[in-house]
Amino acid sequence: MIKVDDTAVYGAIQWEQVAAMDPRLKVAWETLQKGTGAGNGFLGWVRLPEQYDRAEFARIQKAARKIQSDSQVLVVIGIGGSYLGARAVVELIQSANYNLKQKNTPDLYFTGNTLSTDAVLETLELIGDRDFSVNVISKSGTTTEPAIAFRIFRAALERKYGRTEAARRIYATTDRAKGALKTLADAEGYETFVVPDDVGGRYSVLTAVGLLPIAVSGIDIEALMQGAADGMADFGQANLSNPVWQYAGVRNVLYESGKKIEVLGCYEPNFRFMAEWWKQLYGESEGKNGKGIFPASVELTADLHSMGQYIQEGERMLFETVVDFRHPRGRLVMEADGENLDGLNFLAGKDLKFVCDQGMLGTRLAHVDGGVPNLVIQAEAVEPYCVGQLIYFFELACGLSGYLLGVNPFNQPGVEAYKKNMFGLLGKPGYEALGAELKKRLRER
Repeated sequence: MIKVDDTAVYGAIQWEQVAAMDPRLKVAWETLQKGTGAGNGFLGWVRLPEQYDRAEFARIQKAARKIQSDSQVLVVIGIGGSYLGARAVVELIQSANYNLKQKNTPDLYFTGNTLSTDAVLETLELIGDRDFSVNVISKSGTTTEPAIAFRIFRAALERKYGRTEAARRIYATTDRAKGALKTLADAEGYETFVVPDDVGGRYSVLTAVGLLPIAVSGIDIEALMQGAADGMADFGQANLSNPVWQYAGVRNVLYESGKKIEVLGCYEPNFRFMAEWWKQLYGESEGKNGKGIFPASVELTADLHSMGQYIQEGERMLFETVVDFRHPRGRLVMEADGENLDGLNFLAGKDLKFVCDQGMLGTRLAHVDGGVPNLVIQAEAVEPYCVGQLIYFFELACGLSGYLLGVNPFNQPGVEAYKKNMFGLLGKPGYEALGAELKKRLRER
């Protein structure tokens, strides 16, 4: 079970303040569990680990096996929640160096999340002459970045294999019944998987959105889902013994006491994209109506030699949350050296995990002394079951925390502002007047 250690926050706040959150937590919890709050049409993820579509899940596994058998590369096209979750899980469990490792599964390249010419050209170069397939992920099929990427990589497939064979190598994860991508998929005969209507993108990693690329990488998606399902049971208590309540309650008390930035860290370098997924989850869910904790992240211990200075002595408006995986996959024991020029013989016979733990504890004490409250979220290991439980923990805590904050955790109206401006400047039909206005503003600067 996921555990939350909040002992190092109580120099900045008092336990009584957290206990006083209990009535508000109960209201927010009931709102989330009963679906009576804002955005309640997007709560399908809450019971998804138990109620997911078993028939589609089997099709995902079958498609993953086909891709593994006929492709050396899978190109995953999506942006935001359509790719961050899958990349986070693959890099955390399989390694950020997944594509460099010797393996019996395809390389994975994630694109459609940029408008960089160089980045897209590089992906095409990396594929080279190898056999590849495409998983395009978009609810509508018209989101600009992935739609552009899909047009480019679909054309590359058709040049290599012809239109008929290319269609057998395209897997579309999209709306069940409507939208540009669904229409195209039906017309061309692509295999399709569903982006559920009641699950928003940033909560969708445990749907086909994330599960197909994760399965292609060789990760056991049944164990991933079982971890999330057991999380549903573990996190069911409606009180502060529930780690979800602890995390949501403490971070909101810290926010109300002036700690406006949450820095997420982990001593596993492969956690980097899990932190990126977490930043979208919390930033897009809570950052609205002039409210919200700003989510940031660091890689530990590397960033202790860069961002560590600011965390230790910069402006005191932040708190830190550290994810600690208790059991590594193997052991490394420090050996003695006859010359001891590096002065490290005092570590001889000690396990590297022990050294890391002492570094983590020392850092925690230093940061607390510097005025940075610390939370620790403990998970057992970097394994599919534990990662599934951690994903569900963060999702559930996010929904609870958003309602506690008083916002709709399931919309993202601010995301549309840049899109409208971009459409106007690009001359998209229907945006001509806006485009003219924006160009006038730019000329006047």
